[in-house]
Amino acid sequence: MVEVLIVEDDPMVAELNKKYLQKLTGFNLAATVTNGEQALHFIHDNHIDLLLLDVFMPKLNGLDLLKYIRISYPKIDIIMVTAACNTNDIQTALRLGVIDYIVKPFTFERFRTALISYQERIRLLSSAEILNQNQLDDRIFTKNFNTTNRLPKGIDAQTLQSVRDVIVNYQQDFSMSDIVELIPLSRISVKKYLDYLEELGEIESHLTYLPIGRPVKRYIYQK
Repeated sequence: MVEVLIVEDDPMVAELNKKYLQKLTGFNLAATVTNGEQALHFIHDNHIDLLLLDVFMPKLNGLDLLKYIRISYPKIDIIMVTAACNTNDIQTALRLGVIDYIVKPFTFERFRTALISYQERIRLLSSAEILNQNQLDDRIFTKNFNTTNRLPKGIDAQTLQSVRDVIVNYQQDFSMSDIVELIPLSRISVKKYLDYLEELGEIESHLTYLPIGRPVKRYIYQK
């Protein structure tokens, strides 16, 4: 579960960020704060994976907070969600390592794309010690903000997430038949999604040999 802190002084935008975040699986809203000073106090006392960060805020603005976090909390990832669209602010944020930059006003689809891309990125980086160029290009350094377009032909983003949601709850290995019982998809379709997740390194497979009949391919989720 990704622990998220929203840093936003506009209550309407903060509520919108919260509403959008709650539509996505795999993310937990740890808190919402209204300025950089409050954010620092919260980060000091709590584990946070991701900040949704505004720029224009009282007491300590987003860019100054970003500079401090990069020094003191380098493992925290940051997505800017802000009305600051001048090139100086954007360049400063990029040089300080933000992973995405969303300009207000924004749509749910743009918000979702940023969060799902981040989710795929951390899954990939935590599931493998070595990455090839295709994996880097497809999941880390993509030039296309549309996550749906980056998926292989025949792989739907929503269905892929549904399959993920099922397999992460398994405490032990599972077979394709186990997944078919829980998702309204054909065996061929389920196999296609499992093969894709195995290619990404999110699951691993092995053969289980039975006394009678063919061996059964079983999978295990790579937590």
